[in-house]
Amino acid sequence: MKLVYGVKDKPKFGQVIVFAIQQLLAILAATIAVPAIVGNGMSQSAALFGAGVGTIVYLLFTKFRSPVFVGSSFAFLGSMAAAFAGGVSASAGYLGMIIGAVMAGLVYVIIALIVKFAGVKWISKLMPAVVIGPTVAIIGLSLSGNAIGDAVGVAKDANNAFVMNAHAGVCLACAIVTLAVTMLCSVFGKKMMKMIPFIIGIVSGYIAATVFTLIGNTAGIDALKVIDFSAFADMQWVPKFTFITAFSGGYDFGDAGSIASYIGTVAAAYVPVAFVVFAEHIADHKNISSIIESDLLEDPGLHRTLLGDGVGSMVGAFFGGCPNTTYGESIGCVAISGNASVVTILATAVLAIIASFFAPFVAFLATIPSCVMGGVCIALYGFIAVSGLKMLQNVDLGENRNLFIVSVILIAGVGGLVLKFGSVTITEVACALILGILTNLILPEKKKKEETK
Repeated sequence: MKLVYGVKDKPKFGQVIVFAIQQLLAILAATIAVPAIVGNGMSQSAALFGAGVGTIVYLLFTKFRSPVFVGSSFAFLGSMAAAFAGGVSASAGYLGMIIGAVMAGLVYVIIALIVKFAGVKWISKLMPAVVIGPTVAIIGLSLSGNAIGDAVGVAKDANNAFVMNAHAGVCLACAIVTLAVTMLCSVFGKKMMKMIPFIIGIVSGYIAATVFTLIGNTAGIDALKVIDFSAFADMQWVPKFTFITAFSGGYDFGDAGSIASYIGTVAAAYVPVAFVVFAEHIADHKNISSIIESDLLEDPGLHRTLLGDGVGSMVGAFFGGCPNTTYGESIGCVAISGNASVVTILATAVLAIIASFFAPFVAFLATIPSCVMGGVCIALYGFIAVSGLKMLQNVDLGENRNLFIVSVILIAGVGGLVLKFGSVTITEVACALILGILTNLILPEKKKKEETK
């Protein structure tokens, strides 16, 4: 994971554009998937625009020292759905998403103020390497099922197995081509090729998928049709910004009965999730800190990363409806390519904003098959997991205390410990981290024992 370009380095203009395209491809699938899942007419182009603007806000607050792209957060899927619950009108639902994002962002602002005055030493005490390391690994491992599911293209059966058919075989072949080319370029590539393995891998996978699809269309074999080109038929030239619909009037709060009760419903759906995402925020920034070998919680400071994330979420939701969060895919891209230049992240944000207005480009990106992205994500999510395990290099796993902490986190995370309380879902990453923190506090450190003797 040796860096070719550090945070402050500035690659040549042409290289920056290529690197930005690679980052955009890495984060694209997740960014546009959130509005697609929530539905209710949400615009994928607007979500892309919101992610770009949100990233610029994040970079400004972090003094351009944290090379991470922020995009649509999956953690708020239930929250966004709650904004449309109770039969509310479209304008009311969109307004609810903005209000909810502001509330969630304010949680970050409040925590940031506390951190500003209390410092970050308590973070290191609660979450040392023995806690953060396996938690970061869980972030990658918790996403592994998504990568494999996309690569195969079929759902699991009752026996938790992928039932293969002809179409699944074609999808898997495209995923393997993508992954193989990505790995070969990263390991054996020279100079520029080594730094853009994802672009080359995705292009190779897309070409393979196109060949299969063309043969399928010609021969009338549905199993070979991997790419759906219908996105070009329904292109949206102007992003449908959330605030336009939200402030269009005609508010109908449906069964909620009143504005006050509706706002209370939105608050209950958004605020608790913000505390859950806070835990993942710390893990993500510990991860990128280990990659760039500079503790971002100290410089520019956790309060700044929180403000960037929180305010960036508000801005992102104002335009695209989706609160933002730092992306593990972006961190994985930095790790594998060795390019931590923050200029690249800024260029990616600008490119996302421009692309949101260029319908053919957005449509093209939308046609990239999930199996191709699955092949890339196997590497991306794997690197996140490995970077977390790397944090354990200096941890004495021969000591039972450390073994218990790591074991609890890994089993809770890999085992999929997800808790749901009403509309609030505590993810496996958050559950694993909470259990790790509790175990770390319950089991005293060996050094302290020896000092008391």
